[in-house]
Amino acid sequence: MKTTSVTHSDLRGVFPVPPLARRHEARRTLDFEQNQRIVDHLVAGGMTRFLYGGNAFLYHITLAEYEELLDWLSGFPDELWPIPSLGPSYGRAIDQAAILRRHRFPCAMMLPCGDPRDAAGLERGLREIADAAGLPLILYLKDLNNFGNNLEAGLDVVARLVDEGLCVWIKYAVVREDPREDDYLESLLSRVDRGRVVSGIGERPAIAHLREWRLPGFTTGSGCIAPRMSNLLREACQQGDWDAAEAIRARFIPHEDLRDGWSPAKVLHHATELASIARTGPVPPFLSPLSEAQCQQLRGVAIELAAADREAPGA
Repeated sequence: MKTTSVTHSDLRGVFPVPPLARRHEARRTLDFEQNQRIVDHLVAGGMTRFLYGGNAFLYHITLAEYEELLDWLSGFPDELWPIPSLGPSYGRAIDQAAILRRHRFPCAMMLPCGDPRDAAGLERGLREIADAAGLPLILYLKDLNNFGNNLEAGLDVVARLVDEGLCVWIKYAVVREDPREDDYLESLLSRVDRGRVVSGIGERPAIAHLREWRLPGFTTGSGCIAPRMSNLLREACQQGDWDAAEAIRARFIPHEDLRDGWSPAKVLHHATELASIARTGPVPPFLSPLSEAQCQQLRGVAIELAAADREAPGA
């Protein structure tokens, strides 16, 4: 796996955020044979980065499973870059940091905390977590209040952590009705190098984030089904072929609509199996599976998206 420090060129691309397959048994153990099938599918589609976070339900992973996951990720070939997450609570992240320290990951993503917090407290905690793990962090900005109610103080913390190398990049995932108009993102980019900020909400806002805001890359959930098309979308944006980019993006929207309507991670988990990429198995508690009616609706969408990817140029 990649063990070198994160550079600007590392962030110019697409970051799939895969699901994590589990076995159909009482303990729902991690199924690394099926997880390898997902990775192989992504590699065949040209992906080299793999961000394991919310779509893998790492919010609910046990410490024993976390250790298994890190052992598996650390065995990836040198040309691939697996990225684990940790948290979201301080105590959990500190426990996971001790496991992370045994490996040579160049960074890990801190899952966004929803518990009582403020900017100064988070800064102290993030510094301690990075020190305990022996590596820098990726900060996940998912909503305006990730760093507490004082937005300016929160962005100042982010900027300090970036300036000091404790944050190597930012997954920006604040949903806007029009991603071209975003005063929070504008304020963030006035404080940090935009080359360290990756669009973090999939294909829906990706074109606006790469065109108007000149971000270097984007994360994708639907791209786990259609990796070639996600790469083609990024390439079209890089070349300034916005019409081609919009046409590719449109192929993702039916799947993205279901993800936004029913739960992004649950839909991707089921869609990966319905598209015959891998047997993803059950979702963990505290989540319920999609209903049979939902799966029937999703099946056609997932199969169509996977078929479009097989027909994409370069397939």
